[in-house]
Amino acid sequence: MPLSYDARPTTGAITVSELNHRAKQLLEQSLPLTWVAGEISNLTRATSGHWYFSLKDTQAQARCVMFRHRNQALDWTPENGAQVEVRALATLYAPRGEFQLNVEAMRRAGLGALFEAFERLKRKLEKEGLFGAARKLPLPFFPRQIGVITSPAAAALHDVLTTLRRRLPAIPVILYPTPVQGKDAAAQIVQAIRAAAVRNECEVLILCRGGGSIEDLWPFNEETVARAISDCPIPIVCGVGHETDVTIADFTADQRAPTPTAAAEMACPHRADLARRLEIAQARLTRHMQHFLENRMQQIDYLSRRLLHPGERLTNQAQHLTHIQQRLGAALAHGLQDAEWKTLQWRHRLHQALPDLTRLESRRQECARRLPAAHERRLHTLEATLAHFQANLAHLNPLGVLKRGYSLVTHEDGRIIQDSADVVVGEKIAMTFSRGGASAQVTDKRR
Repeated sequence: MPLSYDARPTTGAITVSELNHRAKQLLEQSLPLTWVAGEISNLTRATSGHWYFSLKDTQAQARCVMFRHRNQALDWTPENGAQVEVRALATLYAPRGEFQLNVEAMRRAGLGALFEAFERLKRKLEKEGLFGAARKLPLPFFPRQIGVITSPAAAALHDVLTTLRRRLPAIPVILYPTPVQGKDAAAQIVQAIRAAAVRNECEVLILCRGGGSIEDLWPFNEETVARAISDCPIPIVCGVGHETDVTIADFTADQRAPTPTAAAEMACPHRADLARRLEIAQARLTRHMQHFLENRMQQIDYLSRRLLHPGERLTNQAQHLTHIQQRLGAALAHGLQDAEWKTLQWRHRLHQALPDLTRLESRRQECARRLPAAHERRLHTLEATLAHFQANLAHLNPLGVLKRGYSLVTHEDGRIIQDSADVVVGEKIAMTFSRGGASAQVTDKRR
């Protein structure tokens, strides 16, 4: 790998600081971050929170430092003699010239392959859509029977049964026994899930076990278990390990619980909640029935008021017809009066609209007499205005200025020359006089 500094020999000696600086650059650029496996020895925890230790194997060792902001992320405490894998940067501690590893992450030896397998399977199943919300089944609100898939000897079974008994003891519980730890545990968990699906006697299943190391929980990270959970037609609540433990089964289950106890709480309602819901439903039903009865009683009263004797109904209809006859006669009389009034009104307006021919003829003769005099006055006014405009034009005519001895000097393109700076020596110019014009060439200019 090429160095970042000039490695050619120099004519003079360099200082120790410069030597260590160059060596540090060479190490950090040549060896990127990498995982190193070994055994911890000489572990020292400084008051500053930093860890200093050596990482060794049977043939060599290297000094290591893990600063406080790095080691605070660990959820376990390393000890001398522990086999670990560290992700570190090879560098040089320049003040002492000592080779060391700056550790950024640490894990127990052997867990790296499990974590990689976990992430690889997680990416695969997620890409296939096994974690999608569309595949999740809703949990029943009131299951008639609950199934538990776990080991009969597991402490998690006791926690689940205790919680179910406390919340709703009337719900039957069926145990589908299976080992939850060991080499063949994954295959037997799959058989238990499929047996519960075939028997179809429960409305919800609880898959649970207590906490443990990643090796103990590994059966729940197997692909066969994940696919069995995804294919199960019965909703599954997964409560594996403690709250910080995460498995592939948690992602594929229809509901993930942080602990087995929490899984039992999700699977069934609490009897106090059911009693409260029943009280609310009873109160709502009582109010609804009361409103229904009140509405029906009011409707009966309304219908009873509308119920009339046939004779009374005939009398009312006869009175209604008499009233309509009276209104019809009044409307007819009012219509005739209105038509007579409109006829008189139009006759009066027509009489007023007739023209007065005598008055109009007298006005025409008066206008004919006044027209010649008005025409003559208008002509005099226009002639005076025209003479005024002619005088103004003559005053503003530039030729009048030229008649007094002035001339107009322009470039050949017609632009007026006002300043000697506008012309150059040798340029041809045009001059316009009062009569005619001439062309000239500039031989000299002055300011």
